Amino acid sequence: MPNITIRNLRDDLSFGALVEGLDWSNMEDEATRQSLRDTFVERGMIVFKDMEPSARMQVAVSKVFGPLKDHPTKTTPRDKETGDEAAGVIDMHYKPNLENPEAGEGLVEYKGEVLARYSPWHFDHCYNDELNYAGVLRAPINAPVGGRTGFMDGIELYRRLPQALRDRLEGKNVIYTLDTRLSKMKYGVNLAPLTENSGNIALLKEVAIFPRAIHPAVWERETGEKVLHFGPWMAVALEHDETAAGDALLDEVAHEMNRLGESTAAYWHDWSPTDMVIWDNHRMLHAVEGCSARYERQTLRTTIKGDYGLGYFEDGKKIGEVYREVA
Repeated sequence: MPNITIRNLRDDLSFGALVEGLDWSNMEDEATRQSLRDTFVERGMIVFKDMEPSARMQVAVSKVFGPLKDHPTKTTPRDKETGDEAAGVIDMHYKPNLENPEAGEGLVEYKGEVLARYSPWHFDHCYNDELNYAGVLRAPINAPVGGRTGFMDGIELYRRLPQALRDRLEGKNVIYTLDTRLSKMKYGVNLAPLTENSGNIALLKEVAIFPRAIHPAVWERETGEKVLHFGPWMAVALEHDETAAGDALLDEVAHEMNRLGESTAAYWHDWSPTDMVIWDNHRMLHAVEGCSARYERQTLRTTIKGDYGLGYFEDGKKIGEVYREVA
């Protein structure tokens, strides 16, 4: 049975590991599985290289780290290969408008370029009271240029955030809503939305019945590290401070995060079809740099169950117990 090799993702990063040699021959070895879990807790994300590019393998890798969780929204497309919708893989597939690429869905202008599949810094399921523990992502189809996925570690972000901002953010909670429209983004805005995504329009029917979700901007791990865990995308306000001053604080933090995302605080993954990446959703933020609207791009993600226990819905409501008008 071949052994796996584990090493730091990059010498100048305080997070991330690179794993090679994982396949069906050693996947069920418990010592191997525990080594992967230990590495994940320590480093926050793992890049697996030279993996079998299948949903079956993706699900198997995911289950090393915990049981799978269905995505909270029913309108999100599922991958058909796994056959089991609840335990399957969600499919994020951008197909360009071949006749007029700049009329494609979900396009933005960023730094003078028209981009598809651009996603600002965020953590998954921020709009829900319960988070997922982790996600596993692969990219069967990627653009020849661009399309990288970025990762920043909240532990490192907290260390790098200016002390004055840390002091102002400490003890604050952030309100999030299930509204993925970039045209509604409030904080750290550095793009111009050009076209809407039809999937977002369908999602608005679900947005209305989701209470607003609340999560701490900073939280502390059992191991003592503080984690900056603010995702500018889908954030709408500070809890108990829905004022211009509260908005100004979140905007300042978001712009500082954008700046750090272009520094050595971030890792940007350039995809191969045989890569898989897992990240700790309680600790890491991620983003997508986007690619030319001329290029097709597809990513597939599994969701791993496990909450950190710090989020809640406003006023103790549950999904379906509210109806919010969404403009």
